[in-house]
Amino acid sequence: MNFHTRKWVKPEDLNPNGTLFGGSLLRWIDEEAAIYAIVQLGNQRVVTKYISEINFVSASRQGDIIELGITATEFGRTSITLTCEVRNKITRKSILTVEKMVFVNLGEDGLPAPHGRTEIKYVKDQFKDAVVE
Repeated sequence: MNFHTRKWVKPEDLNPNGTLFGGSLLRWIDEEAAIYAIVQLGNQRVVTKYISEINFVSASRQGDIIELGITATEFGRTSITLTCEVRNKITRKSILTVEKMVFVNLGEDGLPAPHGRTEIKYVKDQFKDAVVE
């Protein structure tokens, strides 16, 4: 799993207990997962279909730097399934895991559409045929 996105936990992200508010973290995860799905499927029209059990493993506090890791685990005909882990950047301690997130690829009509992808596409492979001028 690659951890690309990092967030700095700020006062506005905290709950009344002084720890990271779960709703803020879930918003960040959904956004990051949607971006990952868009890049993998090559289509900006994707929607969140399903998110499995969310396991809050440990707390995060103000000043912590956290990182979000997402990877594709399955490609369906019109969907992509992802897994997610959030961890503390410095200690590597897990904060949250989501075993399964499903995003659906949509056509211009807003209906599920086949995407034709079968495996993870890495950045290094996306630009290998690019011409540098």
